[in-house]
Amino acid sequence: MTTAESESPSSRAGTFDLAALLAERGAERYELHGRYLNHQLPRMLHTIGFDKVYERAEGAYFWDADGDDYLDMLAGFGVMGLGRHHPVVRQALHDVLDAQLADLTRFDCQPLPGLLAEKLLAHSPHLDRVFFGNSGTEAVETALKFARYATGKPRVLYCDHAFHGLTTGSLSVNGETGFRDGFAPLLPDTAVPLGDLDALARELRQGDVAALIVEPIQGKGVHEAPPGYLRAAQELLHRHKALLIADEVQTGLGRTGDFYAHQHEEGVEPDLVCVAKALSGGYVPVGATLGKDWIFKKVYSSMDRVLVHSASFGANAQAMAAGLAVLSVMENEQIVANARATGERLRTRLAALIDTYELLADVRGRGLMVGIEFGRPTSLGLRSRWTMLQAARKGLFAQMVVVPLLQRHRILTQVSGDRLEVIKLIPPLIIGEREVDRFVDAFTAVMDDAHNGSGLIWDFGKTLIKQAVANR
Repeated sequence: MTTAESESPSSRAGTFDLAALLAERGAERYELHGRYLNHQLPRMLHTIGFDKVYERAEGAYFWDADGDDYLDMLAGFGVMGLGRHHPVVRQALHDVLDAQLADLTRFDCQPLPGLLAEKLLAHSPHLDRVFFGNSGTEAVETALKFARYATGKPRVLYCDHAFHGLTTGSLSVNGETGFRDGFAPLLPDTAVPLGDLDALARELRQGDVAALIVEPIQGKGVHEAPPGYLRAAQELLHRHKALLIADEVQTGLGRTGDFYAHQHEEGVEPDLVCVAKALSGGYVPVGATLGKDWIFKKVYSSMDRVLVHSASFGANAQAMAAGLAVLSVMENEQIVANARATGERLRTRLAALIDTYELLADVRGRGLMVGIEFGRPTSLGLRSRWTMLQAARKGLFAQMVVVPLLQRHRILTQVSGDRLEVIKLIPPLIIGEREVDRFVDAFTAVMDDAHNGSGLIWDFGKTLIKQAVANR
């Protein structure tokens, strides 16, 4: 075979042909991932039957090679706030690439970062400045650094069961031990229960606390801060010269029916706010840390410190264009109002099922961030099956619900966290009544099967139990 004959179609004639490369090698996707990336991911997907091959996506839907559609109720863990391939965001990226801007020179000031910062700050009138990074965890890292420098104190408080990212600083304020194990030593930190003002006050009296970082609604389990907690915590923190950091990476940009989740509570004005995910439009990673003027001026206190905190790809033109397009769409298409109304419709219909299904314990959340919690049933037959699952591994029942939603009803969801009997719904903010109807009808069918006691859902449960026992 000659060299020319051995070359792949994507590399012939000195060109790069992406379509040809995908046509030639796309079927190897799971094998390639298992060989070169996280080998446990394809293993897990094969085990639970999530090893689908999606050919294309648009809005709140995927399509497979057979042309079957799948409803996305996960939105890439919240990244796809506007759904996939929104035409306005897509056009903005075409435009910014065609403009051939002199981007990332590092020694000039391009207009797009300032314009995006201006737009973001318009939704947070008590904040003054923005730092742009590349992800949610970077936004959190920035907030932690700024809080410690601005206050001169080392310790940051976080809430039990919190999730703020997986880089070392953000991991230090992560409330899930499974993520932290084996990565110590981390930054000085202390966990306090969400909503416990007495615990917060005890820690603040020690005098070394820089900040409390909190998700207004926790992603793990979808637990909301109690009414009045954020405002009271803010007052306590400021009394002790400490800061309030609101992690709005998942809850921000309309997810909970307001632009930011902390805005549900009057008078809450965080000193630092972290956003990311939906700001990207699903295309270009971007994170932002919004803060008060005095904090930024303390960190960047002189020209010698001009680069004391920076990011090589931060504020790049593509990310800024995507962010500006996202905010424009949110305003023009009334995305926040839709999230509020559609979320209320979804929660109301699901909550109405609690009296019908004894395995369904709670439905909670705000906007289009909805938690469905399952609990111990009362009838003897179901209780014995539930106990069997719990003995093998907590969280298996929720996974048993997720799988038939995908396999039989072509709806993508996922459990809210490891060992939690909670499904979290965070669909694209553009969904409407049709998607609500489809999900509720499918969920009802799965619940019917589960309460039948001998349905396919319990057959799959046996598979999960075997897998859980094998992994011990």
